[in-house]
Amino acid sequence: MSTINFKRIINDTLDHTVERATKALAAEGFGILTRIDMHSKIKEKTGKDVIPTVILGACNPNLAYEAYTANSDVASLLPCNAVIREVVPGKMSVEFIKPTSMMKVLGDAKLTALAAEADIKIERALSNA
Repeated sequence: MSTINFKRIINDTLDHTVERATKALAAEGFGILTRIDMHSKIKEKTGKDVIPTVILGACNPNLAYEAYTANSDVASLLPCNAVIREVVPGKMSVEFIKPTSMMKVLGDAKLTALAAEADIKIERALSNA
């Protein structure tokens, strides 16, 4: 199983960090497909407050198309999930699993190369957030 292999700590509020990450990913060609506010969903279901956590599902349309044409069964693995969570008030953790972690398991050289391109862009974006 893949583990988080990029992590950055940012001094900011949760909402502003999410906004910064969204803009930084957009600058690298990644569009946000989904935003899931996990803490809100959990509170709705259980009534309990949990650590504020937002998952951003982002995808670069050009890389997704290339992955689709290479192997449609695994194209959905190329998008990244950036996980932004509050460590302590005013301090946010930004994490993601590099797509190459998933692609290497499949043993497809073209997809691994595309994923490596995505890795670089996502890491650069989140480093600049």
